[in-house]
Amino acid sequence: MSIHVVVMGVAGCGKSTVAEAIRDRLGYTMAEGDDFHPQANIDKMSAGHPLTDEDRWPWLRVINTWMVAREALDQNTVVSSSALKRAYRDLLSENVDVFFVHLAGSEELIYSRLSARKDHFMPPSLLASQFADLQPLGPDENGVVVPVDGTIDEVVEQAVAAVKAYQDSKVPVAA
Repeated sequence: MSIHVVVMGVAGCGKSTVAEAIRDRLGYTMAEGDDFHPQANIDKMSAGHPLTDEDRWPWLRVINTWMVAREALDQNTVVSSSALKRAYRDLLSENVDVFFVHLAGSEELIYSRLSARKDHFMPPSLLASQFADLQPLGPDENGVVVPVDGTIDEVVEQAVAAVKAYQDSKVPVAA
């Protein structure tokens, strides 16, 4: 059984950086969730308009299909995706076991980081809409919350350690 990790959270919380670290340190196959957005979604966000559920469903289905295909190849995966709502995470978990790493921080902190980012289609003005949609991981959801108020190295270390612990818990123990 493969391990599938979704690094989730609002824009600017560090999803891509953490996903890349999991790929590099644990050898997972990585996908950048933004790469699965249709051009219409990118155009909409670039114009300063938040995505609706209807905009997100096809995008989330493609990410789920990607993970299911990698499961068939027995590949561990990591993908970055906002996965803001429980319903989105439920769709991402269809037919595949997903471990969510929720990168969580205050709106003020993440806004300051997002404002400093230059080469991205997501404007800081949309951050409030993402926080409005954000539903934290429920106690019955498979995942961990990693605070992002430390340095990026601290955040990466916590996230990688959580995934490694989850991975280790899935390895069958020899009798």
